[in-house]
Amino acid sequence: MLTLLLIDDHFVVRSGLVASLELEDDLKVIGETDRGEDTAKLFAQNQPDVVLMDLQLPGISGIEATAALIREHPTARVLIFSTFARDDEIQAALKAGALGYLQKSSSRNDLLTAIRTVAKGERSLPADIAQRLKDRLAEPDITPREREILALVAQGNANKEIAVTLGIGEDTVKQHVSRILMKLKVNDRAQATAEAIRRGLVKV
Repeated sequence: MLTLLLIDDHFVVRSGLVASLELEDDLKVIGETDRGEDTAKLFAQNQPDVVLMDLQLPGISGIEATAALIREHPTARVLIFSTFARDDEIQAALKAGALGYLQKSSSRNDLLTAIRTVAKGERSLPADIAQRLKDRLAEPDITPREREILALVAQGNANKEIAVTLGIGEDTVKQHVSRILMKLKVNDRAQATAEAIRRGLVKV
């Protein structure tokens, strides 16, 4: 029997998960909460095999809750189960100690597989996310200055406006934008904005 702790701020989501997961003979939900701050305490009380953690929570985030849990209980096994799939959040969750990451739009079978994989202490990532993270590691980093310019590009600023805002030459801005397009492997500013949002390089 695999035991589970659910951390999700939506009661309907938790109720649905309990009903769905407990159709399986080998799964049992033994605790749940809507706040990340409760995670470590509930883990200590219940000693679940897997913690199913949402990212967006009131108070501390799922990433912060995961990091705090792993600090107190290094053997805890966390599966992030989130609506979001931004690369920076996935990387941050894994760095915090999560073993797996799955979107809520995934199938029930995918969720069951991920839970059982994480319960064995193994990494569980959908193939497309794993490939994206691998590709990202191989790509050149976006510098802090390029992030500044990328944020201004995403807001619709022209090169001249960016130059005035940052107090640099317009030619310098053009060079930065060219490097940004090359690093992101895109052809224009609109594509750069979309890719930057997907990667979490700029906030919407």
